[in-house]
Amino acid sequence: MDQEKIDQIVDNYTGEDGVLIQLLLDVQKELNWVPKEAVQRISERLQIPLSQIYRVASFYKSMSLKPRGRHLVNVCLGTACQVRDGPRVMDRIRDVLGINPGETTPDMKFTLERVNCLGCCALGPVMVVDGEYHGKMMPAKAEEILKGYV
Repeated sequence: MDQEKIDQIVDNYTGEDGVLIQLLLDVQKELNWVPKEAVQRISERLQIPLSQIYRVASFYKSMSLKPRGRHLVNVCLGTACQVRDGPRVMDRIRDVLGINPGETTPDMKFTLERVNCLGCCALGPVMVVDGEYHGKMMPAKAEEILKGYV
């Protein structure tokens, strides 16, 4: 971890109140996760207890306390996606990537996550890769899309 990058991010918020969530999101954006060293540095610099930082970082799904791959793949398995073959889409993605939801490929290219709802039920089943939504997903289509990220 580059402590200088963390210090630059913290410097952007020096003297401001209620910045912890945005600061952690900036660290997440920069490093693709929130490492222990970053949490410790933020705690030191802002005089915020480690427990408070971990409580915030572990509450929000958009923050990860473990390394994530370069590409984040979210597969919706909410009710609408579930009844439209979302589980088959997830199965194909698991087969293609060789990982289960919550895991990252050994080469750090992909992290796969299961989500309960993405709020676009009419497009179900839905897969999101790096914030790009792909609706009316079919297993073969999901595999084709993932190959474009390799």
